[in-house]
Amino acid sequence: LQDTFIFSGTIMDNIRYGKLDATDEEVIEAAKTVNAHDFIMEMEKGYDTEVNERGTRLSVGQRQLISFARALLADPKILILDEATSSIDTRTEQLVQKGLERLLQGRTSFVIAHRLSTIQNATCIMVIDDKGISEKGTHEELLEQKGKYYQLYKAQSSFLDAV
Repeated sequence: LQDTFIFSGTIMDNIRYGKLDATDEEVIEAAKTVNAHDFIMEMEKGYDTEVNERGTRLSVGQRQLISFARALLADPKILILDEATSSIDTRTEQLVQKGLERLLQGRTSFVIAHRLSTIQNATCIMVIDDKGISEKGTHEELLEQKGKYYQLYKAQSSFLDAV
């Protein structure tokens, strides 16, 4: 989901692409679950709003939420996310993060992230450097080790506090 693809068509069709036989109610429920429903309803035609290929009239965060709803509707057993929150601002990230947490529930997920807030609630975090896996544990365990994860976390926290 690093590069979110939006198709020409309605927002409803873009979400339904995850499960072509989904009902309108299923599409709307998926959008609600990942926090996309409110911004969709604010658009001129709601779910029937036309978007162009690549979704240029949508913000990056809105495109991400539509892709999360699409993925939720598809209901994959395994989900791989590559930098799902990398190109959004920290304010939008909070909304997207809540949607992402709901998307990840109940499935095996591999999340590649530089923003550590994306993975704080993971059951297992692996820090990978040029030599391989250098640290492994939960968020709390890795902070206690005061290794690379701790250093990255402190650096990101300091940066966000300054902003």
